[in-house]
Amino acid sequence: MKKFSMKPKVVFEAGSIKYLSTLKKGKAFVITDPFMIKAGFAAKILELLVSNEIEYTLFSDIKPDPPIETVSLGVEQMIKAAPDMLIALGGGSTIDAAKAILMFTQDLSKKSGVPYKRPKFIAIPTTSGTGSEVTSFSVITVNNQKVPLVHLDMLPDVAIIDADLVKTVPPQITADTAMDVLTHAFEAYVSKKASDYSDAMAEKAVKLVFAYIVRAYKNGNDIEARERLHNASCLAGMAFNNAMLGINHSIAHAMGGVFHIPHGRANAILMPHVIAYNANLESETDTVTAARYAELAKILGLPTRSVREGVLSLICAVKILLAETNTPMTLKDLGISKDDFIQKVDALADAALADKCTDTNPRKPNKEEIVKIIMSLYEG
Repeated sequence: MKKFSMKPKVVFEAGSIKYLSTLKKGKAFVITDPFMIKAGFAAKILELLVSNEIEYTLFSDIKPDPPIETVSLGVEQMIKAAPDMLIALGGGSTIDAAKAILMFTQDLSKKSGVPYKRPKFIAIPTTSGTGSEVTSFSVITVNNQKVPLVHLDMLPDVAIIDADLVKTVPPQITADTAMDVLTHAFEAYVSKKASDYSDAMAEKAVKLVFAYIVRAYKNGNDIEARERLHNASCLAGMAFNNAMLGINHSIAHAMGGVFHIPHGRANAILMPHVIAYNANLESETDTVTAARYAELAKILGLPTRSVREGVLSLICAVKILLAETNTPMTLKDLGISKDDFIQKVDALADAALADKCTDTNPRKPNKEEIVKIIMSLYEG
């Protein structure tokens, strides 16, 4: 039996942070990062809270790939604050950290017998990529390794998708995060847990990314492109929160922890190779997964006179997007030492195989196949 979650409530369009002015009086614990403070975005949120007579405690120590030490500090401060609402403002790292802080605060309170009421959780993404605002997943860093967390209690209650908050995102981060969106949509679409419901979200996300990524990359003030990519990120998040992901993310998680590659960029480099592997074009007959990729190619208006042509068209279209957004296509392009890379391939493969995302990949890989994919990433 499959399920499809319709949570959280989604508030969208430019200017939608005004939703905060509808909140009841109470205490808020606001989690953000130093850049949001410097850029003035946090001030806008805090002004809305103050105007509505909501007291707040600000925790702004979030770092990229949030380390467990930061999460622990956040838990300590949240317990002291005892808030009625938790507001996370920032990119995937901030929202992931907020989720972990929420979950560990809840666990510690229960274990210590301290009275605890879960605060209303509001997520406000400032990048169009992770979809974390609508998922029950989080990734934190422990001893230089990315550790995925999954718990329904981490799912936000409200997601505010305000395109005004992403207009100043630099071009390369715009590209990196949009490629993360595309990976979410692709993997959800071919996942073992895919359904008609998740397919609808994934298909729309794919169409939006292909239609608007280059526009947003070239002109950050193109509010239509920004809004559509922001919506795509949310839709893809809903898709993979229900259908799960695959080895594109498993390997990206491993590489990100070792080589400190931006998550979206790691996914982008992997994408053409993973599509080719999952489609298994060497098979004598068309696979179900290959047909799924070909269906996406057809939706995008790409040549699909055969399943094979559809898969190859999709791979080609992805590579064109990478080129148009100046996204590196190999690990060599990122300046990673080949000797260092070779030494770590085996450990990367082990980590990818152990990653939970591998469980729902449409084609079950063995270590040799994972190693082959990873090896192909260095020079393409």
